[in-house]
Amino acid sequence: MSSDRGRDFTPDQGYFSSINSSEGGESHQSSTTPSRYESQKRRDWNTFCQYLRNQRPPVALPQCNSSHVLDFLRYLDQFGKTKVHLQGCIFYGQPEPPAPCACPLRQAWGSLDALIGRLRAAYEENGGSPETNPFATGAIRMFLREVKECQSKARGIPYKKKKKKPDQQSGGESTSSSTFSFS
Repeated sequence: MSSDRGRDFTPDQGYFSSINSSEGGESHQSSTTPSRYESQKRRDWNTFCQYLRNQRPPVALPQCNSSHVLDFLRYLDQFGKTKVHLQGCIFYGQPEPPAPCACPLRQAWGSLDALIGRLRAAYEENGGSPETNPFATGAIRMFLREVKECQSKARGIPYKKKKKKPDQQSGGESTSSSTFSFS
C-alpha cells in the first residue's frame, strides 16, 4: 500500500491511459506523442494533485474547492520570475526600472491564467463535473483579475486587448486599420 502513495494516477482513473497504453490498437493517441499542451496539462494536473496530497491533512480531489486552488496559486508565487514592484518601491509603475530593487518575484498573470485554463480542462477530463469545477469559480476569476490589475499597475504597462487586423478580402485594396474599431 505504501508503495502506491507516490503514484499520481492509477490505471482505472483513465487520465491519458490511452496514451500510455500499448495494447488495443484502436486508440488514435497511442501511436502519437501527446501535444505540448496535453503534456503541460498532465504535468500541471500531477503537480496540483501532489499539492493536495501534501496538505495536512491531505485533501481528496472531491473535497477540493476554490480556496485550495487559491492557496495553490499563492504557493506557486515563490517560483515566479516576474518582478512585481510594491507600492512603496521607487520603481513602482515604471516599465523598465533603471536599477535592481528588493521587490518580490511572482508568477506572471498570463502564466496563471493559462495554468487555470489547463487545470480546468484536466479536472473535467478526470471525471469532475463542470458545475463543481473549483477552477471555474468566480473567486478564481476575481483573483486572476486582481493579479492582472496589480501587475499592470506595478509595471506601468496597462493590459489592453489586442485589436484584430481587418481581413483584406478584396485582392488589391488596402484599408486603414484606423477606420475599423474592434472590441
